[in-house]
Amino acid sequence: MIYPIVKYGNPVLEKPAAPVTEFDDELKKLVADMFESMYEAKGVGLAAPQIGISKRLAVIDVSFKENPREKLVLANPEIIDTEGKQTQSEGCLSIPDFRENVTRANKVTIRAQDVNGKWYEKTGEELLARAFLHETDHLNGRLYISHLSALKRDLIKRKIRKLVKAGEWK
Repeated sequence: MIYPIVKYGNPVLEKPAAPVTEFDDELKKLVADMFESMYEAKGVGLAAPQIGISKRLAVIDVSFKENPREKLVLANPEIIDTEGKQTQSEGCLSIPDFRENVTRANKVTIRAQDVNGKWYEKTGEELLARAFLHETDHLNGRLYISHLSALKRDLIKRKIRKLVKAGEWK
């Protein structure tokens, strides 16, 4: 099932998500649906709050279907180490058509649970590091625009308010 992506302005995006406690068939189905929804939206990562579900769950595939082994499920992820810096253009499925340069760590190690509840650690660099940080931010109720200057953030929010008023932001 493909879920619609929740857009900026929906309160679920700005509150910390609840921990995943049940690792059952329902979770496996949700994870499969999240991958399907992410691919449909042309993303490389998707957090459960982005489909209106307040759970500490995210999926990532920086290969975008090219390498099935690169598909990652992050349940209850924690950032345990970061190093270096990178600045790249970043966007978000919940804030479509807006992209800004964001500085993030270049190398990130996470600790998370897989779809079966088994804990693992993984280190990613560049795009994968950015995806780890971006999706973990979502689970903590933060959006990438919180990393921008107040001026750039306000500009984006103002443009979105105009789109809402015009009925073009649903």
